[in-house]
Amino acid sequence: MSRYALRAASVTAALGLWQLLTGLDVDVWLRFSQFPTVTDVARTLAGRLSGPDYWTDLTDSLTRILGGFLLAAVLGVAGGVLVARSRLAEDLLGPLLEIVRPIPAIALVPVAILLFPSNEQGIVFITFTAAFFPVLVSTRHAVRALTPVWEEAVRTMGGGRWRILGSVVLPGALPGVFGGLSVGIGVSWICVISAEMISGQYGVGYRTWQDYTVVDYPGVFVGMVTIGVLGWLTSTAVELLGRRLTRWLPRTSYGAAARTPRAARAVTAPAPPASAPRAPAPPASGTGPGPGPDSGAGTAAGSGSGKDASRDQLV
Repeated sequence: MSRYALRAASVTAALGLWQLLTGLDVDVWLRFSQFPTVTDVARTLAGRLSGPDYWTDLTDSLTRILGGFLLAAVLGVAGGVLVARSRLAEDLLGPLLEIVRPIPAIALVPVAILLFPSNEQGIVFITFTAAFFPVLVSTRHAVRALTPVWEEAVRTMGGGRWRILGSVVLPGALPGVFGGLSVGIGVSWICVISAEMISGQYGVGYRTWQDYTVVDYPGVFVGMVTIGVLGWLTSTAVELLGRRLTRWLPRTSYGAAARTPRAARAVTAPAPPASAPRAPAPPASGTGPGPGPDSGAGTAAGSGSGKDASRDQLV
């Protein structure tokens, strides 16, 4: 079975289990009888796809995500490189960033309402804050983990500060940067939906909360499914872009590793060098070690001393 078929089978099995539990009104510890069935959610989704409100909410949420996330990506990468490369920047900005970083982005909603003249700008600010710190921290750690040998090599060839930044720092830190971007886009979706529920006028989060207030549970699940699909698509886009820009990295193919025979993957001991001395061969007979270079004299001396000892005993 291919990987795509396996993934499709897992999703189908989850939907089938959902339909089974809700269709039979199973109430064993969890109250599945309160949940809408898969067919109810699909029917509601089909009805909303034919109307303009669904697409308006979708466009508003995507616009807020892209605006806040792109701003966070640019400033997060720039700030991470600056803090990692400059001791002065680390001393000036480091304490402030570490104080603000533990504050949840959704807790800044009152600040955004007071700070910005419109709710739209406040939601973009919340989205930016949510994605900024994962990108900043990942970039900072990736830049600090670079080996100094590459930088010294560029300096030896006459490269300056900007040449080092463009040919060593940024390419070397790209894997870590895209790791932070992948985390940031997921956190951005969490916070933008929460901000839309609190202070938004349109968007997927706003519509989901409105459905909850009027007890339209199939509509709530339509919003949840929409959020999940949008988050998956944007995360996949970030991951594909990262793979495209880091083609020089070695990739591990799970299929190739599974098809490789076990004997081929076994680690073999290295062969000894040609100049290494060989161990002495065991003697052909007897239990003692083989004769050495002076074995003749030693054997004669041992034989003579043995005969003298026997003669003394006879006397």
